[in-house]
Amino acid sequence: MTRQAVRLEDEAFSLIDDEMGDVQFDDESGEGDTMVVERERDLALSAQARHDIAEIDAALHRISLGSYGYSVQSMKPIPRERLEVIPWSTELVEEKVGGIGRR
Repeated sequence: MTRQAVRLEDEAFSLIDDEMGDVQFDDESGEGDTMVVERERDLALSAQARHDIAEIDAALHRISLGSYGYSVQSMKPIPRERLEVIPWSTELVEEKVGGIGRR
């Protein structure tokens, strides 16, 4: 999990660094629209990476407290398969979807 957090943090900072430079373009060339779309995409990816880092940090904190792997809602164990896919999971699938599909 720590390696993943470092990778995401590096990715976020790289995206931010790429966006910090002055961008000059010719309005008539149409490049401005493309640059804006790319910038918006990069900022969204950077925000997602920062969010994921925060989730990983929270999971590492739960490990230190001894509560990792248990639902924050019900304190039931989160299945290993779910934790392998999303190591920072805080809820059971049933809790996350809010009972969708239940009758």
